[in-house]
Amino acid sequence: MSIPSDTGRGGRLLRGEGSAVLPILRALPPSAFDQPTLLPGWSVRDVLAHCSAALKMASTLQFHDFSPASNEKDVEHRRGWPVEQLLDELAPGYEAAAAAIDAAAGRLDALALGEWVHGGDVRDALGLPAAYASEGLADALVLLAERSRGKTPGTDVTLTTIAPEPSPTLRLGPEDQTPAATLVTDPATLIRLCAGRSPDPSQFTLTGAQPVDYLLFA
Repeated sequence: MSIPSDTGRGGRLLRGEGSAVLPILRALPPSAFDQPTLLPGWSVRDVLAHCSAALKMASTLQFHDFSPASNEKDVEHRRGWPVEQLLDELAPGYEAAAAAIDAAAGRLDALALGEWVHGGDVRDALGLPAAYASEGLADALVLLAERSRGKTPGTDVTLTTIAPEPSPTLRLGPEDQTPAATLVTDPATLIRLCAGRSPDPSQFTLTGAQPVDYLLFA
């Protein structure tokens, strides 16, 4: 897959996620926000609280260290809020953070990718289709490949279930080395694998490396 330079990719991904997920969230009954997610100890509400805090930090360019303790503090601060209050903070955060990401010209794209993955966490918990292959997937795959540079083994990934045939390929890890591994999987499973979201081992074939080598999100 050829990867053209596009410094607007992160902002576009974030805006698309906001446009897609907010109507879903607004239509949910309050009880749905208590559904557990794949993130240990966090409900849908907690994931959204983390997202809202991260978007606010991005929009002001005032970040903490994103350690588990700092993230939990953000979530705890919002746990007593009514759902509507949480969504009212979250909703404008997508555009404000996207504007900051645009201005950063690629330097904050990892945050946009992380927020998109968290959208998958929410969709997965709610039983919605394409949880980790939602709108913006093409941009997310490019950002995932960029994030993998220097962090994963060189790997040629063959992506299934994407038209047109033949299946497209994606290079993870260093671009200037002969790849040490090959991976055949569908896009959603690739996202799950790299994000540590319990990928189904039957849905990927990996040679030359171990699944743990692809964990890009703590």
